[in-house]
Amino acid sequence: MPEAPSPPDVESWLLSAQERGNPATCLDNRHADGAAWTRGNEVRPLVHGAVYFAELLEQVNALVAGDLLLFSDWSGDPDQRLAVVRDSAIADVLCAAARRGAIVKGLVWRSHLDLARFTSRENRHLGEYIDAAGGEGLLDMRVRAGGSHHQKFVVLRHPGRAERDVAYVGGIDLCHGRRDDALHGGDQQARPIAAAYGDRPPWHDLQVAIRGPAVGDVEAVFRERWQDPAPLTRSPVRRLSSILRRDDRQAGTLPAQLPDPAPRGAHTVQLLRTYPARRRGYPFAPDGERSVARAHIKVLQRARSLIYIEDQYFWSAQVARPFAAALAANPNLHLMMVLPRYPDADGRFSGPPNLLGHQLALEVLYRAGGPRVAVYGIENHAGTPVYVHAKTCIIDDVWASVGSDNFNRRSWTHDSELSCAVLDDTADEREPPRSGEQEHPARRYARDLRLTLAREHLDRPVGQDLELCDPRAAFAAFAQSAVSLDGWHTSGRQGPRPPGRLRTYRTPQLSRWTIAWAAPLYRTIYDPDGRPADLRRADTV
Repeated sequence: MPEAPSPPDVESWLLSAQERGNPATCLDNRHADGAAWTRGNEVRPLVHGAVYFAELLEQVNALVAGDLLLFSDWSGDPDQRLAVVRDSAIADVLCAAARRGAIVKGLVWRSHLDLARFTSRENRHLGEYIDAAGGEGLLDMRVRAGGSHHQKFVVLRHPGRAERDVAYVGGIDLCHGRRDDALHGGDQQARPIAAAYGDRPPWHDLQVAIRGPAVGDVEAVFRERWQDPAPLTRSPVRRLSSILRRDDRQAGTLPAQLPDPAPRGAHTVQLLRTYPARRRGYPFAPDGERSVARAHIKVLQRARSLIYIEDQYFWSAQVARPFAAALAANPNLHLMMVLPRYPDADGRFSGPPNLLGHQLALEVLYRAGGPRVAVYGIENHAGTPVYVHAKTCIIDDVWASVGSDNFNRRSWTHDSELSCAVLDDTADEREPPRSGEQEHPARRYARDLRLTLAREHLDRPVGQDLELCDPRAAFAAFAQSAVSLDGWHTSGRQGPRPPGRLRTYRTPQLSRWTIAWAAPLYRTIYDPDGRPADLRRADTV
């Protein structure tokens, strides 16, 4: 009998505390073993907002007096329903927990002006509801100029019932438009985006549920931000408006952090973050933190077989370069990406900078990988494009990350982000155990996540995906599915619709004049650089 594969070499796949490059954070030195990660976790992907919201509703409704609920969000709509049942609006659910005696604390990005179609009014109202119920909802504008707090996570702790402790991390906001499911009919409480997506935009998204010691790490991320003594905003105008509205402008005391939950699974978890370099830096990241970027750059050097990505904004040539380097160094390496077919903004001045970013990034990848690079969009069965908001990367079916960070310079350097990288101790028993020059056996968690997403995009039921375990076969299956569906549309939709939802992504081609005026907007507004000056000069993270 062959010897069972050993767990992956964690040190070669994850960042050490030194490699994170932020000694001011408590995130790494809080572990007794000195590791920059935790072992013994159980991580479950929750694909789509409807799945995540249903579980979140159940868990929050079960909170009792003394339990703790902490959350951070980019956007929050008080009336967003978590399910099609009474009293499931997010404000009702959070306020009911607070009235039962649970400790509810939230940090929501304050946002920019409402006239810019951001979310400051809705976010302010969510905080007001929570405050009125006895919790605290703070509007947090402690960001770099033009930046945002983009972290989206929830932590639930239960004193004396640690087996119930859970943290949710990913890309799903507690706001309109997110409660969609695998059929992609869109959220009934729609949030308008580009016209191509219709009145009820279909939405593809991803969150993970974490149980085990890593819950304590997610809580530590919240506590660092909550305990930041800096004013919630540096704007005199916003400070005055907060005084006039009697907003909560001072973070209250948090209860002492409970011991981390006991180990309960086979997953090693590392939290990755982005914080920008600011004039008055964060006490927990005085020079910023770029561990999201550093982790991807490190792990790409180990890629040998397949890089699988789903992302909202793969639009930075700078971010594309380490992927291109991996493709150039490994002739058997393939890259598959699922992106939105159209930007979420389609205005005369907002659309071209988005398209320019895609054009620049994809040109870098195609030069390096040629036909080994495949990019797709998705649509629902009615033919409506599905907006891809998921942020995940899977390397060789070994390392997998899910978080709030997109593949652009903004997410890697400028906004606050939180991502969860997972290594599974359990080797995947399905064939092939490894592919091509891949030195490391596939792991169950990463491969299961990739196959779950592939089944949806290919319209395959569970059990009809075994050949997709082979990265080459998966690459070919995606290509064939997209060719068939593209051809069906080109022929005027003659005959039965082919199975699958994949459409070939067409790289935008902009005129020289459009590039000339869109490039400055792209660099300064849509994809700004939040690195310290010395890292900018060295062009490194």
